[in-house]
Amino acid sequence: MERVVSLCKRRGFIFQSAEIYGGFRSTYDYGPLGVNLLRNVKNAWWEAMVQRRVDVVGLDAAVLSPPAVWEASGHLSNFTDPLVDCLSCHQRWREDKIDGACPNCGSTEFTEARAFNLLFETHAGPLEDEGTVAYLRPETAQGMFVNFANVLQTTRKRPPFGIAQVGKSFRNEITPQNFVFRTREFEQMEMEYFVPPGEADRWFKYWLDERYRWYTDLGIPTEQLRLRHHDRDELSHYSVATADVEFNFPWGWDELEGIANRSDFDLKAHSAASGEKLEYFDQTGGEPYVPWVIEPAAGATRAMMAFLLSAYREDEVGGEARTVLKLHPRLAPYQVAVLPLSRKEALEGLSNDVLDRLVPHFACDYDVTQSIGKRYRRQDEVGTPWCVTVDFDSLEDRRVTVRDRDSTEQVRLDLDAVAGELSRRMGRL
Repeated sequence: MERVVSLCKRRGFIFQSAEIYGGFRSTYDYGPLGVNLLRNVKNAWWEAMVQRRVDVVGLDAAVLSPPAVWEASGHLSNFTDPLVDCLSCHQRWREDKIDGACPNCGSTEFTEARAFNLLFETHAGPLEDEGTVAYLRPETAQGMFVNFANVLQTTRKRPPFGIAQVGKSFRNEITPQNFVFRTREFEQMEMEYFVPPGEADRWFKYWLDERYRWYTDLGIPTEQLRLRHHDRDELSHYSVATADVEFNFPWGWDELEGIANRSDFDLKAHSAASGEKLEYFDQTGGEPYVPWVIEPAAGATRAMMAFLLSAYREDEVGGEARTVLKLHPRLAPYQVAVLPLSRKEALEGLSNDVLDRLVPHFACDYDVTQSIGKRYRRQDEVGTPWCVTVDFDSLEDRRVTVRDRDSTEQVRLDLDAVAGELSRRMGRL
């Protein structure tokens, strides 16, 4: 874990937010490589959940919302964690995340646990009074429930169908921890799949399989993943059944994504609170009904962290130690690095020609500093699957060397064939 965190800072994946002011606890900024990786994770999710499906549409709901939304959803009364204070050092902790002793001083003396609401409260408008209270959303789900009728009317979808969203959420966590795993500001990738009540069990099982396979298809080994079904006393107030896709982090098994059968709780709750009908009526006959909801809810930042951890390797190439991120090419911050063998003007000119051919198809890096061996190591360390080296022979034969990150094998290709060959490799994976 320490080596991956160090790599993230050193190579520009993740920085501590406001670092020049001493940092701001539990907030992080994503650097040039981190923003590419995080965007690729979100794009891969969107492609699998929306782009390749005709039964799912997208939404981008507001981050700010009025108290009525969170009262109806149950968050104002139920979205709490047990808070305790250490009687020795006075640090505050989430009771269910400590093992009987204060992580700061080791004391075993605590106050009685009390409920702590995780909602971030703010004010909308010039006056700070009860009439201007608003909340930063703790999840993206409610925006999809309150827009159910709008989406139904404008898309003319019929159950089973889904509404998907990727966006920021905010939770006032008592004890943020484990780098970007548990933070107060994070990104979620959620989908609400509306189904006829009698089909809920079938679709719950379907989405368990689909979501587990998404992680393995993108390179996480099966031995690092598991599906864990919640016991009845673990279930949220809205849930009939929930299972988590868990990853074996350095501190143990922990949640990457939750898949929940939310029954018809949310639509009925918002319908009762707003007075609006949130139901589906089949025009071909039959009675109107309130759909049940299957919700796959993943953390984008958690997924990014799991992909980094599972990809991290230390091995040896040609008798020399190297660090390598064996990221799936679809997730890697750069798919291709173009490396001129020297800074000679003719070589750089041809290298720029190669770059111009590749950038419409791939995320590319361009590196001219230090020896070619050191540049290979740099690209290995940030997970670039392929390097294209332009040497002096390239000026004569219009051929370049393509090096594979994982095998380190090198092949010589015509310049005109490089983009096609790399596209073939991408499509094969």
